[in-house]
Amino acid sequence: MSTGDTGVSFEEMDAPTREGGVPEHGEKSAADLEAVFDVPVRISVVLGRARVPISNLLKMDVGTVVELDRQVGEAVELYVNDRLIARGEIVLVENRLGVTMTEIIKAA
Repeated sequence: MSTGDTGVSFEEMDAPTREGGVPEHGEKSAADLEAVFDVPVRISVVLGRARVPISNLLKMDVGTVVELDRQVGEAVELYVNDRLIARGEIVLVENRLGVTMTEIIKAA
C-alpha cells in the first residue's frame, strides 16, 4: 500500500513490465490515476434518520424541515457508489453542513 499526502491508501497494482518480464518499479503518484479522474462517482453521507408518518410525508413541500436523529459533531458514514469508504463528523461551515473525514475504511 502507498500513502500520499492526503493519507488515503491505494491498492498496489501490478507494474508494467519491460522487455524480459522485469517490472518497472518507481514511486506511484496521483498522475498515475489521471485516466480515471473524470469518471463520475456517487458520494452519499447518511446524516441521520427520522420516522415520519405517511400522512406527514405527503404534506411535505420544498423547504420542509425534517429533524434527524444526529447533531453537528456526531459520527456519520461516507459512501462512494454505495460502498462504505470513510467515517467522519458533521460540521457547520458558514451556515452550511459539511463532513470532515476522520477515518478511512480499508477494503476487506
